[in-house]
Amino acid sequence: MTKHVQRWLVDNDFGQVTRKERVAGGSINISSRLYLSDGRRVFLKQHDSAPAQMFIAEAAGLNALHQAKSLRVPKVLHVAESFLLLEDLGSGQPDKTFWQDLGSGLAELHRNRQSQFGFSTDNYCGSTPQVNTPTDDGFEFFANFRIRKLALTAWERKLLDSASLNALEYIAENLSQWIPPQPAVLIHGDLWSGNIHCDEHGKPALIDPAAYWGWAEADLAMTRLFGGFGESFYASYAEHSGMASNWQERVPLYNLYHLLNHLLLFGSSYAGQIEATCRRYAP
Repeated sequence: MTKHVQRWLVDNDFGQVTRKERVAGGSINISSRLYLSDGRRVFLKQHDSAPAQMFIAEAAGLNALHQAKSLRVPKVLHVAESFLLLEDLGSGQPDKTFWQDLGSGLAELHRNRQSQFGFSTDNYCGSTPQVNTPTDDGFEFFANFRIRKLALTAWERKLLDSASLNALEYIAENLSQWIPPQPAVLIHGDLWSGNIHCDEHGKPALIDPAAYWGWAEADLAMTRLFGGFGESFYASYAEHSGMASNWQERVPLYNLYHLLNHLLLFGSSYAGQIEATCRRYAP
């Protein structure tokens, strides 16, 4: 913990840190629970060499999700270039309605609509820059900023061959053949189990977002990438959202973005899944 963190806490009447507890999880930042002299706790995310504006962009996403009032999201206490101080949600064991509450809460979040896709600022998905240029057309947005941009970067890094790059270009150009028109809704953006937190009351909370205004189906698709959530989550979401029952047929298309991101972050072990999707959709 840097002197800047301690100084801010003291200057803003949070008192002295009496104990720091390292919190496991996450591969980018150092996370800690800070116990304060007045009995309160706060949550610290820290990265002394953080990518430019990373925490500032994350704070914007957290604030947007918090303002939606659909699921619990940690309040932003303070943000700086190298650290983020958050409300500490505690931790517990999921209660009996955890997955149902998550499903209904996410459906409520996705009822927040906007006329354009994108976000007020670019941000990050993991440590990969995520471009959120406001765009009227959802197909254009997803094609340009979720497929083409990452595919080209992967090709330049020799993580994709030219055949795969051409196949991804074909898919990006023809998304409307497989994906129905959808409104721009507020989405978490990186919705896998590691970013679903169980608070001290056993209730679900959203953490570590890559938030933007995008397709609800794309948010749900990410939940299927690493094994899926509890089935009661999907039943509850369907009950409260009215989403088309065949959305899961389109999961591979949406998850091209996250597979490309993981290819860039972690290397060629993700290339095979990308190539399988290309064989399915591209001639």
